[in-house]
Amino acid sequence: MSTTPTAIAAEQENLLQRVRGAFGAGFFLVIQHFPKLLEVYRNEKVWALLRVAMGCLGAALVILPLTLWSGYFTALAGLGLFVLSILLPPAELESATDRKARELGVQTVVSGGEFYPGDAPATAAQLFISPSQTWALDKSLSPLVVITTAEISSLDVEPYLDRWLLRVQWNDRKAEFLYKGIFAERFARLAEESLRQANLLTQPKPTKGLAAGA
Repeated sequence: MSTTPTAIAAEQENLLQRVRGAFGAGFFLVIQHFPKLLEVYRNEKVWALLRVAMGCLGAALVILPLTLWSGYFTALAGLGLFVLSILLPPAELESATDRKARELGVQTVVSGGEFYPGDAPATAAQLFISPSQTWALDKSLSPLVVITTAEISSLDVEPYLDRWLLRVQWNDRKAEFLYKGIFAERFARLAEESLRQANLLTQPKPTKGLAAGA
């Protein structure tokens, strides 16, 4: 029994979706661990050692015996690695975002997508999250809105057209952040989870009940 063109097309589409999903999950995992990668980049000694190691490895690959069937490809790869080690920038010890986070006393910074302040134009934002307050800052690190983290009463992530919307409510106020792109849902849920964890830190811990018979 032959496979119909419709079935083949459906199988190819499902395979493409699985490959796209796997690639997206892998790439987002790298993004989630990006702060740890930044620690390497901002450690001057470790970064310099990494560049030297890349250069030595690249040089070793270039001078490998070309009698190997893949010798030419190995040499090209080694040359590329050697050039990359030279072109990599020196370690950046601290960024403007790091300085602002330290100034505000926060340890968690996530993407805020685009902040929609009522009828005003949307502005790209970053969320600087702490248990006391959360700041949504624009590209120039100027405040767009300040949220009292302990007073957050509702956090919702939902699809909106071809994008994802994060809605934050506290007291009688509301802030909306819209995410777009292939990782829109992942970034929105990462911001939601970060805000939820910071909010939980402000809640009083339940007291342990007295032991029976005490």
